[in-house]
Amino acid sequence: MDRKTAQERIARLRSEIRHHDYLYYVKDQPAVSDEAYDKLYRELVKLEEQFPDLVSEDSPTQRVAGQPLTSFPTIEHAAPMLSLDSDQDEATLRRFDERLRKGLAAADAGTKTLVEYVLEPKLDGLSVELVYRDGLLQHAVTRGDGRRGEGITANVRTILSVPLRLREPAAGERPIPPFVAVRGEVIMHAEVFDKLNERLIAEGNEPFSNPRNAAAGAVRQLDPQMTAARPLDLYAYDILASEGVEVASQWEVLEALRGWGLRVSDLVDRTQTLDGILAYHKGIEEKRDDLGFEIDGIVIKLNDLAARETLGWTSRHPRWAFAFKFPPRKEITRILSILPSVGRTGVVTPVALMLPVEIGGVTVARATLHNREEVARKDVREGDRVRVQRAGDVIPQVIERIDEPERERSPAWTMPAVCPSCSTPLVERGPFTVCPNSFECPAQLAGRIVHFASRNALDIEGLGDETAKMFVAQGLVHQLPQLFDLKAEQLVHLEGFAEKSANNLVAALAKASQPELQRFLYGLGIPEVGVSVARDLARHFGTFAALRSADEAGLQEVPGVGPRMAEQITTFFREPKNAEVLDALLTRLQLVETAPAVASDSPPVAVLPLAGKKIVFTGGLTRLSRREAQELAERLGARATGSVSKSTDWVVVGEDAGSKADDARKLGVATLDEDGYFALLREYGVEI
Repeated sequence: MDRKTAQERIARLRSEIRHHDYLYYVKDQPAVSDEAYDKLYRELVKLEEQFPDLVSEDSPTQRVAGQPLTSFPTIEHAAPMLSLDSDQDEATLRRFDERLRKGLAAADAGTKTLVEYVLEPKLDGLSVELVYRDGLLQHAVTRGDGRRGEGITANVRTILSVPLRLREPAAGERPIPPFVAVRGEVIMHAEVFDKLNERLIAEGNEPFSNPRNAAAGAVRQLDPQMTAARPLDLYAYDILASEGVEVASQWEVLEALRGWGLRVSDLVDRTQTLDGILAYHKGIEEKRDDLGFEIDGIVIKLNDLAARETLGWTSRHPRWAFAFKFPPRKEITRILSILPSVGRTGVVTPVALMLPVEIGGVTVARATLHNREEVARKDVREGDRVRVQRAGDVIPQVIERIDEPERERSPAWTMPAVCPSCSTPLVERGPFTVCPNSFECPAQLAGRIVHFASRNALDIEGLGDETAKMFVAQGLVHQLPQLFDLKAEQLVHLEGFAEKSANNLVAALAKASQPELQRFLYGLGIPEVGVSVARDLARHFGTFAALRSADEAGLQEVPGVGPRMAEQITTFFREPKNAEVLDALLTRLQLVETAPAVASDSPPVAVLPLAGKKIVFTGGLTRLSRREAQELAERLGARATGSVSKSTDWVVVGEDAGSKADDARKLGVATLDEDGYFALLREYGVEI
């Protein structure tokens, strides 16, 4: 066969195979036998071997063609992937419906607004973004922090229900857009999950606790061959961003996704009433055990996309959608023993070890008892018969004790007086029992190292959970500051290290030794201090010395810091052992602060040039990545938000900008191109 004939035949074979893949994996309506399909596939493989220059990335033979990776790249989403507000309480659902209807009615100046909801099953899997350009799968990304995630393209290519090339539309269907970012859920079917766990147990390995964890583990394999060995599925349910796609409703979004060859749930429905939502919820819950995959509730979305823009978003979730969860599954078992477990933050949690029981297809043998007051309130003891549930269908917890009048009970359980890991006397903080030896307690230290090295803290590449545990177990790190004393020659003999990886980690530690104040504060793991609080504290006080010497009244001057948080922060800094470790850290690190150190009797206030401003970035920038531009804005005091509102000060519009630029024009918000953004910074005295 000559090359031209082979090229034509290859194109026909690929088209036929894609069509049969779509019918089999998406529509569940196979049109040919397995033998006939295999014959087509073998012919394509043979021709591509004969003419290797004709092989293309979207060929069905290339699904498992990726080489093993050393790590996953970080990729920014085309649009924020927000989480949903959720509850299992019907009263909360009713309040959501009332707020939504009132919000739309007010926006329409009193006119009656027709409200229609799209109802979808809430899949319990791994949320991902698929980006297609000119119909070809460009990349796939995990949700991550909602703004950026891990690039898992090679692994997602192994999922047979994910088209490598979008399906050519039939007459009357929407054409393939030049660009579209699709949100979907990667799941593992129950049958596959059971077989995987059976194999892991037979091999002497730890089984997965639930299908969601198994799916996430499969997707995050560095070798695509390993992912392909654990069959996954993907359901698409949203368009995050697009070019050339004209849709007015969520229902049209789902139709478009189906038309392009993506799998969409057949269980979706529409309703205009709250009663319709409740009926759908009840019906889906009754079908739950027969679906063959895990769901944990339903998702309710306003159908009208323009009306969604009117309602807008909070910083965490859209105001036009709600997840109505199912009640947790429950079973009965017996507590064998209760053990204190020390977490990363020093909180000692009573954990019940139980006779294994299956809850919703998952074997449960451990459950949290939360704190000493909860143990006393429920009066659960070793040997008691108890009812257990998986909260959110994931985290096992003991609900209540089942009375057994004829059975003699064990003595009441009490928290130990000293830490089971480091023997430090435990202290009580409200209902919680805490080991105050924050930075030297072995049970806390590995977790604190991982947190200190995490992306929002010092972002130390190569310092993950297993490495941190090994450093502690080998005695290389007894205190957090000793991380920065590590030498490559100490690491080369450790499992998983070679000369290059040892040098890389030491270099990463050196690079991280000049952290910004807000990253340092977050990395310390101060109780109740998350990313946003750390940022606000850094902006307010300007220097670590000023923050460290602040009293509770001074801390409460920071927006969002209340009495309890202020008490937790001051307690953390006043703990003698913490103070020793902090002093040692400061001898090894050079903090990047926003204001010069001041005397403790002069209230410090960091004056930042963009304090109080809100900036939204859309599209690609050339001189900086969007992430770098956002971080720069935040270092200067601004808030880089994910959506445009009337309170936004500027929208920075880069190349291939999305709908946010249009939103800015509609709302009258000032827009800047990249040059305009840097000119603005210069106006505030910032040179780039």
